[in-house]
Amino acid sequence: MNPNTTRSAPTFEVPVEWTFDTIEHGGKSVILIRFEYCADLNRRVRSLPGARWSRTLTSWYVSDTPANRRILGLTLSLVGKEVLSHIHPVNQRALLLLIETLQLKAYAESTLSTYRNEFAQLLYMLKATPVDSLDADRLRSYFLYCTNTLKLSENTLHSRINAIKFYFEQVLHRERFFFEIPRPKKRIVLPNVLAISQVERLFAQLENLKHKAMLYLAYSAGLRVSEVVNMKVSDIHSERMVINIKGAKGKKDRTVALSEGILALLRRYYVNYKPKIWLFEGQFESEPYSARSLQSVFQRAKAAARIYQPVTFHSLRHSYATHLHEAGTDIKLIQELLGHNDLKTTLRYTHVSNRTLKNIKSPFDALNIKKIN
Repeated sequence: MNPNTTRSAPTFEVPVEWTFDTIEHGGKSVILIRFEYCADLNRRVRSLPGARWSRTLTSWYVSDTPANRRILGLTLSLVGKEVLSHIHPVNQRALLLLIETLQLKAYAESTLSTYRNEFAQLLYMLKATPVDSLDADRLRSYFLYCTNTLKLSENTLHSRINAIKFYFEQVLHRERFFFEIPRPKKRIVLPNVLAISQVERLFAQLENLKHKAMLYLAYSAGLRVSEVVNMKVSDIHSERMVINIKGAKGKKDRTVALSEGILALLRRYYVNYKPKIWLFEGQFESEPYSARSLQSVFQRAKAAARIYQPVTFHSLRHSYATHLHEAGTDIKLIQELLGHNDLKTTLRYTHVSNRTLKNIKSPFDALNIKKIN
């Protein structure tokens, strides 16, 4: 059994021969179910809702969800190589309560992972001191230690404060417990944006039709990598010329425009690949394309195009927003297209757009260089 999992009271009679692993597969977190082949055990695993066989993993698996964990009697204890046994028994229940509360509130898996890791760092340090006994002054001292000794970045420190704040206020229900604890000022980081000529150069490196369809689609509608790989065939509405983005970041749906050029490309792609449910299928038609694989496609194309700026797949989304602004699109409309809650997030693109800068002439250009030299 994987040390990252512990058993709790199951709601399904789990055979003692079964062991479990939690891994990433097809861009999703899954629970592997392993056992020596036996017809009866095979029948039992087939009865699990959503159970699938993976030829590449040579194992049965189910999605790693709170419901499936309850069915199998599994409780996630910690992430990565660190296990619950590294935390003193007096604080182990606190970590499990944090995880369960995050799951019950249906927080995103990425948020759950971040909060779990950051809260665990405090528990490691406390050793036998109960975390519930800490007051605001003790926590203030701990955050000073994180700043001055551990030299945590502003973003990491914010994440750690948020995780610990969640435990005291959402799990223990100590209202306004953090009222007097100041937060570090966040650094303003401008997004990395590609020039249109660089986007063209990048796309020119793509030969595979599926890779073209995925990257072209991402740039044409400002999509995140998760939104591309989780898109279904039914999300493309060619009659209305829109794309329906379902369950995006923050569990929000939104609608974006479907480019005529992209529609023509997608039709050609559909004829060649004939996807069933997922628009971009992975190795098996029942699974979506892996987000990690798609990011690798981008990085290979970037290297081949000799683009040296520190850009990632997400930079296609940044470039889409910036190029819209440079073309004169209203910033509020860009906010809606990107699905941002706060206009301040979208306003970052006005700082990297050359919409106003291109009209500015540097005073250097007015100098008589010949006279100076």
